[in-house]
Amino acid sequence: MKVPFSPPDISELEIAKVTEVLQSGWITTGPVVKEFEAKICEFLGCNKAVALSSATAALEGALRMIGVGEGDEVIVPAYTYTATASPVIHVGGTLKICDVAEGSFEMDYDKLADMINENTKAIVAVDLGGIIADYERLYEIVESKKDLFKANGKVQEALGRVAVVADGAHSFGSSKNGVMAGCIADFTSFSFHAVKNLTTAEGGAITWKTIPGVDDDELYKDLQLYSLHGQSKDALAKNKAGAWEYDVLYPAYKCNMTNINAAIGVAQLERYDALLARRRQLNENYYNAFTAEGIICMEHYKAPMNSTGHLFLVRIPGASAEQRNQIIEDMAAEEIACNVHYKPLPMLTAYKNLGFDIKDYPNAYKQFENLISIPVFSTMTDEQNAFVIEKFIECCKKRGLI
Repeated sequence: MKVPFSPPDISELEIAKVTEVLQSGWITTGPVVKEFEAKICEFLGCNKAVALSSATAALEGALRMIGVGEGDEVIVPAYTYTATASPVIHVGGTLKICDVAEGSFEMDYDKLADMINENTKAIVAVDLGGIIADYERLYEIVESKKDLFKANGKVQEALGRVAVVADGAHSFGSSKNGVMAGCIADFTSFSFHAVKNLTTAEGGAITWKTIPGVDDDELYKDLQLYSLHGQSKDALAKNKAGAWEYDVLYPAYKCNMTNINAAIGVAQLERYDALLARRRQLNENYYNAFTAEGIICMEHYKAPMNSTGHLFLVRIPGASAEQRNQIIEDMAAEEIACNVHYKPLPMLTAYKNLGFDIKDYPNAYKQFENLISIPVFSTMTDEQNAFVIEKFIECCKKRGLI
């Protein structure tokens, strides 16, 4: 029985909506993107959303709206994917990496507090696997450091403190204390990549909480300019009779979403409750079976958390990185695709070259060395789910790890 890692869940509805866009003659950014943005706002309960080409573009857009630039420091966790960190480099900021707490995928908040100085402009937390980070604690920390903060620009002045940003690549659809991801941090970036629990094939979005003193419509317009070369009119507006005239306000970027991508997203949102419910069922089956064997599992559905269940991460107590890799190979021999999310940033060449060393991040390494990402996707059958459970336990026992 073959079990892939995370194939997309595409139904006839997505196909029909994409076909409709293709037949419309308007396939790039246009009315369907606006519809998708409106539906994102309705689903999350936020005022504005901007759909973009990726979560990376969304996170970079957030940093640019905050006004992060040369000499400004941004703190990110060691345990994340490069897309959390690379936008800091793109905007000319100085990257700072904080180790996670022992036994956790979240930053060590005590260490984080000590890292904040007068140059710190933003903290990017990561909702790994769909589990929302402790933003309440983050807000407490940045409020306690307000006396160090030196504002530069309208948004920073309005905030009056270090900005709290969420890398919500995994958490579109998650909630905590009844509040949806996208409405918790000052700014949130979402991913709709092909492997995500809601996909547009490629794509992302940025949302934000209303900031007193900053107009939401103005921020929306600024993000539109950022995503379309700084051009004062998008293609839809220019297409109106006699409305060709435009200006370019600054040499910006090209990271807009297309109607084709948005059509997939609109269809996915119509089916999304069912997709999340299926993930929950599969993840709970994993959790119950694996914890009974002493395997440490990511817990997605413990109140007040309601996670997307985007990733199911397990850690095998006492396993070395080599033994972990052997289990992944054993599972591959059974045609079950497993993965590892993620190599900590300081283990990657790009960040080694910036002077980071994994020896300075021991907790992140401990989380990584015995971690395996178990396949989970909404089209997974009960039989596939049971097969993965059976074979994973079997492989761990064969290696003498449980």
